[in-house]
Amino acid sequence: MTLSNIPPLVTVFGGSGFLGRYVVRALAKRGYRIRVAVRRPDLAGFLQPLGNVGQITFVQANLRYPDSVKNAVSGASHVVNCVGLLFESGKNKFDSVQAKGAALVAEAARAEGAALTHVSAIGASASAASSYARTKAAGERAVQDTLGDAVILRPSLVFGTEDQFFNKFAAMTLSSPFLPLIGGGRTKFQPVYVGDVAEAVALSVEGKLVNGAIYELGGRDVVDFRQCLEMILKITGRKRRLVSVPFGLASLFAGIASAVPLVRPPVTPDQIRLLKHDNVVSAEAIAEGRTLEAAGITPVVLGSVLPSYLVQYREHGQFGRVA
Repeated sequence: MTLSNIPPLVTVFGGSGFLGRYVVRALAKRGYRIRVAVRRPDLAGFLQPLGNVGQITFVQANLRYPDSVKNAVSGASHVVNCVGLLFESGKNKFDSVQAKGAALVAEAARAEGAALTHVSAIGASASAASSYARTKAAGERAVQDTLGDAVILRPSLVFGTEDQFFNKFAAMTLSSPFLPLIGGGRTKFQPVYVGDVAEAVALSVEGKLVNGAIYELGGRDVVDFRQCLEMILKITGRKRRLVSVPFGLASLFAGIASAVPLVRPPVTPDQIRLLKHDNVVSAEAIAEGRTLEAAGITPVVLGSVLPSYLVQYREHGQFGRVA
């Protein structure tokens, strides 16, 4: 193989995470060489079977340390940043990872002359009450200021086998006699399949998305919080009461749970603030052709995938019958 025939190298930050593993698989299928940049490379070996021998390599990187980011980007022609936090823990704060970390990745990509695809989230806003949403917006701004041609992807609620939304509430049915309808369960989502988001990332790496554009990625269906919980109960065959919990009371309980050391809270006050706003693709993104469909991706239907992994929460699992 001559040097001119060597496949391009893509560095994927957060490649061992929920979305990242699907991105690695999508890129591996296209023949790219992939460098997975993660804090714990020793725990990312499960990704290697997704590619050929030597196609996927690993490097230690932490978005709080500039030198590790520069080292991870060295030699790459494209950089993908999938890193994000659902809640703060230890030194991993929203600002340090989603804002300052995104800026470091963008600066390293520019210095290397690499293109950049940055994964953000629908709802990112500098004026948001949620720290998660504000720092996502700050990360987007840093990326745009550094690399004006970077592609930014904003998915809605992402679902898939390893997700932390449907799995979380399905797991609650195993021990709780009720499920909480936070804020009355009226918040709207447009759940998008993780594989579809990964496909959008891969299309961006291939240069098939518009440089400098912000794409909003949502699935086919718009559903509210109540409908999500009802789907979980139907699939799992569990009978649980749906109890409306006002935002104020939910924030109080979340604050108490978050204050308990060494325990991962089921929900945080910041996540409660996020739930006060719908999480769907905007009319502007649809009109301007900045969606999954505009990119040529037909969204996977929520109901066609949920049973494949929520079946584990039935009584007797896959062998359990649902009335």
